[in-house]
Formats: sequence, structure tokens, C-alpha cells
Amino acid sequence: MIIAIGSINPAKVSAVRNVFEMMEKAEFAPAAVPSGVNEQPFSDEETITGAVNRSKAVLKLKNADIGIGLEGGVTETPHGMFLCNWGALTVKGGGTYVAGGARIPLPEEIAVRLRGGEELGPVMEDFAQKENVREKEGAVGIFTNGLVTRGEMFTHIAKLLLGQYLYHNN
Repeated sequence: MIIAIGSINPAKVSAVRNVFEMMEKAEFAPAAVPSGVNEQPFSDEETITGAVNRSKAVLKLKNADIGIGLEGGVTETPHGMFLCNWGALTVKGGGTYVAGGARIPLPEEIAVRLRGGEELGPVMEDFAQKENVREKEGAVGIFTNGLVTRGEMFTHIAKLLLGQYLYHNN
């Protein structure tokens, strides 16, 4: 079974590998594919759309059995700007399953920069004075003092996706 991952980001790829390795004869095929949304998704809907687009694009590109798309974004709420994370699993010749992950508020000093047109990854590198934040702990890791990392957050989403797939295909 070929499981295509619509990203080459290490946090996303390892999350999918760790969860889907239980699938019999799983072969993983990561690839950079476009999300079809803004570099910085600004709503749940836009972030979901990005995840679905990635899952469908990588499924086709790799001629896979399953395509997985994971997308991080932000969303405005009455309580401030929150991180949001969504995933999609598209089955060859079948449907698409969607799942969302943890949310955490962003400090206003970060939100202001995002509203001004900057992207979260570079803003977090500047804020935390670290490189490759999006490939390592992510904003969630920084703002939870390392208790929840970006990889763990995407692992949770991958489990939700696999669970739905198994429920509907057993």
C-alpha cells in the first residue's frame, strides 16, 4: 500500500510514518505539493482546503492508495488569534476524511505581524531566535514550553485520520 504524504516537512512526514506504519506493507512517498491556498492560511476553512488539496494532489502525483495532507494555519476568534491544524486523507477511488487538531492562542505581538501579511514560520524564528521552527517544535512547541510539539500535534491528526479510514474500510 502506497501512502503518499503531501509534504517533505520532517514534522509532518514523521507524524504520518509513525501512525501509518501499522498498515500492512506500507510504503511511504512524501512529496512537496501545492496547497492551493495562501502561504499563511487565515481560517479553519482555508486550512482545511489546503489539507484536502494536498491529499488529493499527492495521491495523484504518486499514484498512491492513500494521500495525506496536513496543513497548519491560524484563525481569528473572539478570544484572539489561535493556531489551527487540519489534516485530510484521500483514498484512491474513494472519499476524503478530515480531522482537526489542537488549538492554542498566539500572543498578540505574533498575531499583529500575521495580520500585517507575514507568515507564521519566519515570525516564529524571529520571535524565538531559532532556525527551522516549523520543521522542529513549531509555534505550539514554543508556546507550550515543549510539552506539545508540532510533530505530536500532527501525529494526533494522523491518528484521527487513520481511525476514520479504518472505521469506514473494515
